Amino acid sequence: MKRPPLWRVSIATAAEAEGAVAEMLGAVLCRPATSYLSAQTGKCTVTVYCDARPAPGIRKTAAAGLAQIQSQGLNAGTGKITVAKVRREDWAESWKRHFKPIEIGNQLLIKPSWSQRRPRKHQAVVVLDPGLSFGTGQHPTTSFCLREIARRRKSGTRQSFLDIGTGSGILAIAAAKLGFAPVDAFDFDHEALRVARGNARANHVHDKLKIRPGDVTKLPARPARRQYDLVCANLISDLLIAERRRIAARLIQGGTLVVAGILKSEFLEVQAALEDAGLKLVSSKTEKEWRSGSFQTV
Repeated sequence: MKRPPLWRVSIATAAEAEGAVAEMLGAVLCRPATSYLSAQTGKCTVTVYCDARPAPGIRKTAAAGLAQIQSQGLNAGTGKITVAKVRREDWAESWKRHFKPIEIGNQLLIKPSWSQRRPRKHQAVVVLDPGLSFGTGQHPTTSFCLREIARRRKSGTRQSFLDIGTGSGILAIAAAKLGFAPVDAFDFDHEALRVARGNARANHVHDKLKIRPGDVTKLPARPARRQYDLVCANLISDLLIAERRRIAARLIQGGTLVVAGILKSEFLEVQAALEDAGLKLVSSKTEKEWRSGSFQTV
């Protein structure tokens, strides 16, 4: 049976606005956005893939979003918006050109299934084909989460892990590979769940973690029956702020919350909200226009 085509919505932008454009386009289309930065030209393309043709007003809506980004002082480049129908095979092949192996210290190697890269001694391997869902380890926010997961793993100690908004499943899979248990993950997007479960099976950890449908806005605000040593929430700032108490309720006393997906201009507001929920900042990192941080219960 012939597989139905995908619709690709792309915006050509400058590197400094990559994150802001990706967040805007992803919010407009309610889908995870991916980005590709050409090392040769320095030009960046932000893309969202859709199963159905986008609404007719997508160009106008995206253009308005670009104008707002420009008004904040970021260079959005040409801002050319392209909408095209593509074969699924074409989309899959594009990942083979752009997705390269990355290392998270000596503990983790993230690579696509087509890579022949071999791990170092004692280095855990995560084989990842991201599908339509966000999360390959290439983005600064995802790599920060991966490094925190690896850094906070205590060998020989039982530690639990929760991934809120799992996307491709990369963080949960990495946690399982490094020995966290139990490992739970959820996402409200059905395509993300399908891809994450497939990636878990491909990495032979599907029996070591649970991936389920879930919405952070519908979590109980009271302390949860199951709480975790480490929680990752790679979410947009507005969601982190609005649902801070629901997220904080998932942590054990002394547990760590890793947050990412935050524009550096918005980080202080997120920090204040999380402090209001009983957490304190213990480490953070700024890369490009993003700032990520780790918080612990007070």
